Amino acid sequence: MKKWLLGAGLLLGLAELNAQVTYPINGIADERSRSYAFTNATIIKNSSTSLSNATLIIKDGKIVSVGTASIPEGAVVIDCKGQFIYPSFVDIYSDYGIAIPQRAGGEGSFFGPQQLSTNTKGPFNWNQAIKSEVNGYDLFTTDAKKAETLREQGFGAVVSHQKDGIARGTGVAAVLSDRRENLNILKDRTAAFYSFSKGISTQSYPTSMMGSVALLRQTFIDADWYAKNKPAREGVNKSLEAWNANKVLPQVFEAGDKWGDLRADRIGDEFGIQFIIKAGDNEYQRIKEIAATKAAYILSLNYPETQNVEDPMDARFVSVSDMAHWELAPGNAAAFEKAGIPFVITASDLKDIKSFWPSLRKAIAYGLTPKAALAALTTVPASLMKIDDQVGSIEAGKVANFLITTGDIFSEKTSIVENWVSGERYDVKAKASKEQAGQYKLSITGATGVTDYILDVKNNSQANLIGKDTLTTRFKSDGTLVSVNFSLKPSGKPSTAEKKDSTFSAAQAGFLYRLSGVDYGKTWQGVGSDNNGQPVTWIATWTKENSLKKDTAKAKTDKGLAKVNFPFSPYGNEQVPVAENILIKNATVWTNEKEGRLENADVLLKDGKIAAVGKNIAAAGAKTIDGTGKFLTPGIIDEHSHIAAFSINEGAQSVTSEVRVGDNLNPDDVNIYRQLGGGVTTSHILHGSANTIGGQTQLIKLRWGADDEGLKFKGADPFIKFALGENVKRTAQSQGNIRFPDTRMGVQSVLADAFQRAKDYEAKIKAGDKTVRRDLELDALVEILNNKRFITCHSYVQSEILALLSTADEYGFRVNTLTHILEGYKVADAIKKHGSHVSTFSDWWAYKTEVQDAIPFNAAIMHKMGLNVCINSDDAEMARRLNQEAAKVVKYGGVSEDDAFKMVTLNPAKALHIDNRVGSIKVGKDADVVLWDQNPLSVYAKALYTIVDGTIYFDREKDLEQRKYIGAERNRLVQKMLADARGGSATVPVKPTAQVILHCEDNEQHTGILEIDSYEEKL
Repeated sequence: MKKWLLGAGLLLGLAELNAQVTYPINGIADERSRSYAFTNATIIKNSSTSLSNATLIIKDGKIVSVGTASIPEGAVVIDCKGQFIYPSFVDIYSDYGIAIPQRAGGEGSFFGPQQLSTNTKGPFNWNQAIKSEVNGYDLFTTDAKKAETLREQGFGAVVSHQKDGIARGTGVAAVLSDRRENLNILKDRTAAFYSFSKGISTQSYPTSMMGSVALLRQTFIDADWYAKNKPAREGVNKSLEAWNANKVLPQVFEAGDKWGDLRADRIGDEFGIQFIIKAGDNEYQRIKEIAATKAAYILSLNYPETQNVEDPMDARFVSVSDMAHWELAPGNAAAFEKAGIPFVITASDLKDIKSFWPSLRKAIAYGLTPKAALAALTTVPASLMKIDDQVGSIEAGKVANFLITTGDIFSEKTSIVENWVSGERYDVKAKASKEQAGQYKLSITGATGVTDYILDVKNNSQANLIGKDTLTTRFKSDGTLVSVNFSLKPSGKPSTAEKKDSTFSAAQAGFLYRLSGVDYGKTWQGVGSDNNGQPVTWIATWTKENSLKKDTAKAKTDKGLAKVNFPFSPYGNEQVPVAENILIKNATVWTNEKEGRLENADVLLKDGKIAAVGKNIAAAGAKTIDGTGKFLTPGIIDEHSHIAAFSINEGAQSVTSEVRVGDNLNPDDVNIYRQLGGGVTTSHILHGSANTIGGQTQLIKLRWGADDEGLKFKGADPFIKFALGENVKRTAQSQGNIRFPDTRMGVQSVLADAFQRAKDYEAKIKAGDKTVRRDLELDALVEILNNKRFITCHSYVQSEILALLSTADEYGFRVNTLTHILEGYKVADAIKKHGSHVSTFSDWWAYKTEVQDAIPFNAAIMHKMGLNVCINSDDAEMARRLNQEAAKVVKYGGVSEDDAFKMVTLNPAKALHIDNRVGSIKVGKDADVVLWDQNPLSVYAKALYTIVDGTIYFDREKDLEQRKYIGAERNRLVQKMLADARGGSATVPVKPTAQVILHCEDNEQHTGILEIDSYEEKL
């Protein structure tokens, strides 16, 4: 037996040959088999099993035995006394060895150049973002430099894929050795990968989150249809063939955040797939819903950065929510563990791989147990990728991927000494992220003798040198080399001419020492030059641990962390509000029913319904609200809104009836709360007006704190958005419109063609043709033809309105609602004959060419013609005062107060087919009511309570108290950020929190520097 001490020198000869058998040999062949025995080690086989004073035997890159087996003859023996052996880590969401494609040119825009067809050459999918035919193993190359950085952190194997597109193809499992690709690949087709991002695709579709969802759903359907029918008209489609072939693999979906996770899981549920979900960093905010997906998750260690909030003018632009998330995000993994949700950890999102260990220890400080952390880096990822027969634990027969460390790997004092990959030894001189914190005695020997200092090291890039004074110091250590530059002269105030990022001031020139040397562990030594340029030698010896330094792996997080509210907003609630039995006494009740207004009346809300209306009602145990001198009305209903969604327009095609607003609701949108403060209880969230036939709408109740499904108005009829006019034909197109239509005549042609295709499609299905491709776009149009889905149409000009009604009559469908309808007063008789509702603005005019004939008397004229008139907002801010918008109809046209108020309550309920549930105060209807401090049509009226389904979602007194708390919480979080920065954490400039305001039109003007119209802009 040959006996080696660990670290005594490089092992001569590798455990495996570096060349494949089929490769010709240039030189003398060496076919020797190598075996190694690692003795006297503490071996951590997996997160649950460890062995003391044990022996690990490997041969030819494989583990032969673990435990107490006898050492084979001829084995190289390595004494690991006092050291630990761990399985090397596995990262299953890597791009190691696979380049990320880069987009040529900038991002496209709604009114920018359009690309309607794919640029991909070959027999592939119609959409450039579907790349299921891509295989990671075809692209994979060994990258020795990057492999080294990953090995230094403890990784020995990865699953890599090309991170581009909505369907990304398959990933390849590989070890991180420096050998050729053929010898590194563990499994060629390991998993299939998906996302909501179309990546570098320059094709216009999809332009929205809901478009990405629709594309995924349609492609699942198309792949199944293709496999069953092999349709001649489709020809060869390698993308769909690959999609079907990939179904047998683990399915990984990059969802990006808590709402994306739920969205991805629902797509999986629809098609019988359980995705492994690549999460964001905010799942702790909805951990109950995340657990309900039953999915395994891939978690990032990329936390929000500390912002420089020293300047109060800068700090005011950072929201309390963003600062609270900064504080809580490191606890994401701990929340998963506590909830019993399976998860793995990836280093893929880190800007600097050297931050892996500090970030992991931070997660442990926030409650993640070391046991769960180890499992998330070893056994769990290997099992999810079905490569646990090769890696993930130290067991006989598996690949010899393991780490040798100086102690417990999660201790900050521990270093990774070696990382063995496929039986090959890779020396890790010092963990790349190892912090050298502590105090050192620095002795500098020069011409004048020896001078001693104290070198107080904070971290790898920050230290203070202490002599008679604390001296300005520039320090850097990478675990191997050390450099120390300092000035003998204390820093003065820098001149304005000096660079702001300069370490030393101009006045310190001529006093600088420059030292460089080698890190030998507890001792550093080297050479340098003094302030006169004369040579010196130096040695730094560790004397004691920094008194402020703690092992962050064992540290406890601060108490008094930010609250996880529902939704995650300072205006949210620690618990989701629940329904109460509520008795409102002695109010003036505007019923919107034949009873009209009831003075000094009581209303009982019970079990989410209106239980009684009258006088002297008693209800034991009910919460009582004094309504004396106040006004109780039905909740306001906004027929046309664009709040609470991640995208509104899918404008890449003229017909996008396949997309659904309900697929991308955003329950965290603060406009929900703000509009509750204005008495709104129900909103109709419409697709935008980018195309003739837009997407399916979503009716919601403003249940502040509910999840996306909880917002939906269950049981309501489904609607869809159509549009006419300038937006549809792209009047504002600056570079030429290549998307049909380009004229108002073309708009009618699009409508006629779409409904004819829908009729033909339905006829084939009814005839029993099993080869018909299910088309989500046409499904929605067939629903319209069968009165199962209803149209609300953006419209302005009388000629277009009449043309639309004519087309509807020709194809046998009804236009349920004409929205905007600013020339409705010209054709009210035709609208009435067709049977449409109308939803308009109170007094908008002259904001673009096609509204030049708009008048503020429009609503009153249409009302007097017998139409069901609604007043809508189409604007997040205006929706907060729809009561005042209704009051304008009294001014412009003399409509009665009761009829005017119905335009924002009962009339939209009728238009939306929900007047059997909301819109008036009547026994049996939903308990959606608002208590106002005065006449609701007054400009001075304020909503005191807004109640939805018997649940108080807005309480003005509570809101005022909450504002005091928010002020104190903001100050606490700012102070904590400042303290974090003073403690040595890297900071970034302030990132203003942008409010995302989505509009009907993509070319809306913005009202403030923090208002944007895209969630992509926010990222």
